[in-house]
Amino acid sequence: MPGMRLSAAAALLVLGAGTAGAHHSAAQFDLQNPVPVTGTVKVAKFANPHTHLVLTLADEKGTRDWVFEGHSMNNLYRDGWRRGMIKVGDRITVNSGPLRDGGDGGYAVGIQLADGKRIGRW
Repeated sequence: MPGMRLSAAAALLVLGAGTAGAHHSAAQFDLQNPVPVTGTVKVAKFANPHTHLVLTLADEKGTRDWVFEGHSMNNLYRDGWRRGMIKVGDRITVNSGPLRDGGDGGYAVGIQLADGKRIGRW
C-alpha cells in the first residue's frame, strides 16, 4: 500500500509540473518584434499571476476587442506601474508581442498612458 501511495504522489507531481510549465510558456507570442496597438480600455485586471487587458479598437478590419496578457504585479511595480493608472474608458497604447497566429491580442511588454507616460519596454 505505501508503494502505491508513493507512485500516485509521483504521478501527480509529474502531471502538475507539466501543467505549470505550459501555463508559463510565452511561445505563442512574438516578443522579439513588439507592435504598438492603441485602443480604449474595456477590461483592466491587474492581479497575479498575470495582468489582463482588453482594448477595443477600430481599424480597416472593423471594431473589435484585443486581449492582452501581461506581467505580474511585482514586475509591473518595478517598471513604475501603480494601481489606478489605467481605468476602463482610458485610451492607451500597448506595446505588444503579437500572437504568432495573427490573432487579435498579444503579450503587453509596455504601456503608454493617455498622458504619454510610458511603462515597461519600448
